[in-house]
Amino acid sequence: MDNQEYNSIVSFIWGIADDCLRDVYVRGKYRDVILPMTVIRRLDAMLEGTKEAVLTMKKQLEAAKIDNQWPALCNAAGQAFCNASPFLLKDLTSRSKKQTLEADFKAYLDGFSPNVQEILDKFKFRDQIKTMVDADILGAVIDKFTSSDINLSPNPVYKDAEKKIVKLPGLDNHGMGTIFEELIRRFNEENNEEAGEHWTPRDVVELMADLAFYPVEDQIKDATYSCYDGACGTGGMLTVAQARLLTLAKRRGKNVSIHLFGQEINPETYAICKADMLLKVCCCECTQYDGR
Repeated sequence: MDNQEYNSIVSFIWGIADDCLRDVYVRGKYRDVILPMTVIRRLDAMLEGTKEAVLTMKKQLEAAKIDNQWPALCNAAGQAFCNASPFLLKDLTSRSKKQTLEADFKAYLDGFSPNVQEILDKFKFRDQIKTMVDADILGAVIDKFTSSDINLSPNPVYKDAEKKIVKLPGLDNHGMGTIFEELIRRFNEENNEEAGEHWTPRDVVELMADLAFYPVEDQIKDATYSCYDGACGTGGMLTVAQARLLTLAKRRGKNVSIHLFGQEINPETYAICKADMLLKVCCCECTQYDGR
């Protein structure tokens, strides 16, 4: 996927805010809806192909009276996360009554596995549902994110039944992470009071990674490494460090893996970081620092 296609997706998502949220939210609060909805739609798109398998597994687990169902359900989904509700996001677009849409959307959110629940809680996304329902925009937001004009799925969308002509290319994890980071950057620029507080320019981050790794490049071995950031913000330094280490190891013919660990005190920034890591499917553990 080239930069034009990336920019097209970012612009489409950015336009959802202007189309649906204007006059309901002040501009600085658009991110409270757009960022979590972007995460939700990406996860939803990745789970579409295994939805029936997850629901079948859930029935089997309930019949066997298994309490901790999440490991088996995530395994059935083929991901580090899953959704055990009976819905896909696109199923909710047919709801005509606000009350029905609200109840089904909440049930849909409640169906996500605990790692996604933590992200939604830190975003405080459920606090936005009543505002959107009262303003009658929840359905419009869901319609926009499930539109055929945008593809946040890893699988391409085809124009023909034979699947020979691609309408919209698939979006891999790295590409989704890039789009998510661009949305974060734009929102931070919109909110001047936050500009630079949780975002470090990518060229600065890459320079820091170079300064950390190049002096010890000749010491890289076939091994598993850990990388820790005690104030990880949105996680950019961790992922850039991972990419740089893997590049240097490959150059030297070494086989390495890297585990990322980060702490962040700001709840929303922590949610952004964990969501970005989950979207990229990194081996990462993020914790929220409690200040002690």
